[in-house]
Amino acid sequence: MSRHERRMQKSRTREALLAAARDLIAEGCPVTVADAAARARISKATAYRYFSDPGSMAAEAGLAIAVLPYEEIVAGAATPRERVRAVSLYFLDLSLAHERAFRQFVARALDASLAVDPPRFQRGARRIPMFERALEGTGLAAAERSALVLALTAATGSEAMIALFDIGSADPETARRTVVTIADALLDRFLGGGAGERLSPGTA
Repeated sequence: MSRHERRMQKSRTREALLAAARDLIAEGCPVTVADAAARARISKATAYRYFSDPGSMAAEAGLAIAVLPYEEIVAGAATPRERVRAVSLYFLDLSLAHERAFRQFVARALDASLAVDPPRFQRGARRIPMFERALEGTGLAAAERSALVLALTAATGSEAMIALFDIGSADPETARRTVVTIADALLDRFLGGGAGERLSPGTA
């Protein structure tokens, strides 16, 4: 199984657990990892690898915001650069449109992260496979592409929104321009001036 296939399998498992948790919430039942696992027909051991804390599971399940398919997000984008911009702006705009819900989720996730040492909370990371797909055809080596995806991941979504609003005092339009500026700077670092145009060694 390829890395992409493993990531997609993990994503499907996580979404199944969250769907089960949402069903429990809708029925007025307490949300536990074990009950969600049973309803999703997933082993408890597997479920606890995704959610060790029922509170964080309930928080993420409550953030029932539909994410558009990749194909819709990048519709009309002809180059890897345009696709990366589209994905970056989409996840920032999603956070802007549901700011309160995302702030509540981030707060719960941070609380859950303190239950382990070192503090850590594994989230769904739906933007990662989208950035990976957006960079197809660039000719980047696997290690370089992973490094670029990681950098892009840190520069959008609710985390970027909170940093830009709370620390940078940015307004929404400034936040959007900043996210594009960062995405372009990262693409220039790894790809050069055009999609697939690689920087020569020592020019970065």
